[in-house]
Amino acid sequence: MIALPEKMPGTPIRGESGCQAPPVNTPISGWWWVGGISEIRNPKSEIVSFVRYHGPMTDLIVDLPLSVRFHPRCLEHEPGLGHPETPKRVQVVLDALSARAEGRWVVDRESPLPPDEDTLGTLAWIHDPAYIERVREASEAGSGWLDSHDCGVSSGTFDAAVAAAGLAMQAALDLVNGRLQRAFIVARPPGHHAGHDRASGYCFFNAVALAAEVVVRSWNRPVVIADFGAFHGDGTQQQFFSSGDVGFVSVHQYPAFPGGGGGDEIGEGEGLGTTRNVPLAGGADDDIFCTAFSGALDEICGRLQPTAILLSAGFDAHRDDPVGGMKVTEDGFRRLTATAVEAANRWSEGRVLSFLEGGFELEALAKSARIHAEELAKISKD
Repeated sequence: MIALPEKMPGTPIRGESGCQAPPVNTPISGWWWVGGISEIRNPKSEIVSFVRYHGPMTDLIVDLPLSVRFHPRCLEHEPGLGHPETPKRVQVVLDALSARAEGRWVVDRESPLPPDEDTLGTLAWIHDPAYIERVREASEAGSGWLDSHDCGVSSGTFDAAVAAAGLAMQAALDLVNGRLQRAFIVARPPGHHAGHDRASGYCFFNAVALAAEVVVRSWNRPVVIADFGAFHGDGTQQQFFSSGDVGFVSVHQYPAFPGGGGGDEIGEGEGLGTTRNVPLAGGADDDIFCTAFSGALDEICGRLQPTAILLSAGFDAHRDDPVGGMKVTEDGFRRLTATAVEAANRWSEGRVLSFLEGGFELEALAKSARIHAEELAKISKD
């Protein structure tokens, strides 16, 4: 049993059974409690006015160090014959994590989702509503591709992408309500290349960006997103490039797809200095990759002092991956995860949300994801 910190960084959103609600229309860290229903309103939001709190609130004790979450709707996306982003990716990860968990985590293969209307409402914080409808329409067409040939679609693409975003949204809400300290969201399609109004790099909706928005808007405190995939998380950077509330760290191959991620991209306006890219030549090994990640993450966390660390966990930097072009081993992913956990213990009272991104060699993906979960489940004894 792991007791969460007594002092949380702001007042978490509370509702449902087992919790005392504040008075009606009382402001809570930038949100409003609306009496009679489990709803919170953000008076500053120009796009969407609410996010509902889902699920019963019972106590503030986490039974296991790590929550592993999945939903079967994520299997419905079929990008086409021969496409590397297949449903088997999450299936092998779930199988690897289901064995010998030893009380550190339980794999929830049908984790509860918010209503789709709520997920779609919050997605409008980060994606153009017209783009969200284009994803729906492309999926309804049943085949083809959207915006680029690497984003193949099927009749199940929209549902899968909404489910992946819903898992992210629910994990973020559970984090701010004290229902979990760490989670690994095993979902697809991935999200970190998805831009405000464009699909790219196998990605449709940016789940990690959505989770970051929920945490920041709930607590009015900064978070840091750290991306250690082989390729630059350009969609995530685009979302927060001028934000002073969300730091972004990316270690990736350069020059390579998607073409950005140079060291001179450091943010702008209020976000100046909150983006830290570390471009690496192809073939970077564990020592190069891990040293670069550690230095960049330490720099941005020291600058922002985040209330949580969110990971875009891409395993396509593995030496056996057919598309990544890097030389990271399973031990390298252990070191990368340990670095993130250490930073969370130092700056964020241990709070980490991790989101599966790339990784396309199935055996390497399964082994790396297992090691990733093992490190996430380690709790500081300090």
